[in-house]
Amino acid sequence: MHELKISIITVCYNAESTIERCIQSVINQYYSNIEYIIIDGGSSDATTGIIDRYKGQIQRVVSEPDKGMYDAMNKGIAMATGQVVGMLNADDVFTDNSVAGTIAAAFAENGNDILYADLNYLKPNGNVLRKWRSGQYRTGMFNKGWMPPHPTFYCKRSLYDRFGIYSLDFGTAADYELMLRFIHVKKASVFYLARVVVNMNTGGVSNNSYLGRIKVLFLDLKAMYKHDVQLPPIALLYKRLSKIRQFF
Repeated sequence: MHELKISIITVCYNAESTIERCIQSVINQYYSNIEYIIIDGGSSDATTGIIDRYKGQIQRVVSEPDKGMYDAMNKGIAMATGQVVGMLNADDVFTDNSVAGTIAAAFAENGNDILYADLNYLKPNGNVLRKWRSGQYRTGMFNKGWMPPHPTFYCKRSLYDRFGIYSLDFGTAADYELMLRFIHVKKASVFYLARVVVNMNTGGVSNNSYLGRIKVLFLDLKAMYKHDVQLPPIALLYKRLSKIRQFF
């Protein structure tokens, strides 16, 4: 039986301070059948020079202007040849070298369309700030503000052909909208891997300013109304409140 191929996509722009440890966390995985794709948005710092050091261990590298991170992710998806596709952002890392193999085994054993897991948010000093423990998905949980952490979201590549790619109409909530579409609306089969697979640095695109936080609230609501989430304002409230318990 052939090993499942996993395509891991990293999108980056001016990420010289973090891209190397991200790359190393992928190429140091014990699992061998990984297709690694990096989509750079035309960085003006040392990012591309750092990537060049590892070109022999990266299957595809593109550096050109794009329309933002989700446009870059869509470019990566179009290039991917693995049966399963996942994203690892430039300032995130896998928790250890067994993550890819564990994900591959879960897909092979369970036959699921989608897998998600848990993650930690790290402070700049490397200590854990928040713990996102997803829990098992049950039908209707998106109506209660639930969502899985996008950096732990892996799905069969065929789902993008069937259900579409990231929609640029939802800005920084494009990942939420896609997961809502795939899981809540299209009812793809889901498996919860109950372990931390990603360490994520705080200060993402949607959380780096008060204006950014307010904007993403409206984009979340837009996605909820589009996909018939019950009582979107209440679901949005639950979605925000759920973050509080991540600190404990």
